[in-house]
Amino acid sequence: MTIYQGKKAAVIGGTHGMGLATVARLLDGGADVLLTGRNEGNIATIRETFGARVHALRSDIADLNDIAVLGAAVGQKLGTIDLLHINAGISELEAFDKVTEASYDRQFAINTKGAFFTVQRLAPLIRDGGSIVFTSSVADEGGYQGMSVYSATKAALVSFASVFAAELLPRGIRVNTVSPGFIDTPTKGAAGLTDAERAEFKALGDAVTPMKRNGTADEVARAVLFLAFDATFTTGAKLAVDGGLGQKLSTPA
Repeated sequence: MTIYQGKKAAVIGGTHGMGLATVARLLDGGADVLLTGRNEGNIATIRETFGARVHALRSDIADLNDIAVLGAAVGQKLGTIDLLHINAGISELEAFDKVTEASYDRQFAINTKGAFFTVQRLAPLIRDGGSIVFTSSVADEGGYQGMSVYSATKAALVSFASVFAAELLPRGIRVNTVSPGFIDTPTKGAAGLTDAERAEFKALGDAVTPMKRNGTADEVARAVLFLAFDATFTTGAKLAVDGGLGQKLSTPA
């Protein structure tokens, strides 16, 4: 399959879960891909799995020095890119009265500050007519218990995407967001869960999602790539990939 032959993409947070599924589809389609992750073990696994087919860079999205190094690496390895996918993120489930300054700062640094400055650094490398896709969350609106800080970071991300879409219109760069619900990934989208807690989280997703199941990482990847390459008259939009959860659908009696 050569659907993405000649395309170049940078996937920020691409070593596992939804990011890895997006990378796999890009590579299968013939794209040239640079991906990042913070965990050296995950980076090593990616290099072992994909070899020279992918450029894997250990990079912390919350570190402005790492973002500068990332920009240089993208320019050196890929030149200009057709897609920048910002997928790196962290969720720490805490009641609002248990939130610490450290957990607050950590989530905003990764989900919001890092995303902003990564786009600022890499935007000049996106070719005119290219695309940016953010990964947000069904929790970016409404009220979900234990997600006060996380929800705020993702709501900010959607706002960033809207403004970036307006500011990049003169270059024809489209900026859109995917908003996943419960997705069956190794971490279930939340930091620090035990195996039992992840199983409970998955069961909760099956119960509360109108389609009565968790989504797959590949379903999110397909939505990302639709926005990136097929939705050529769409910018500033948010696409829900949540089995109807965010739409408050009810099951027929």
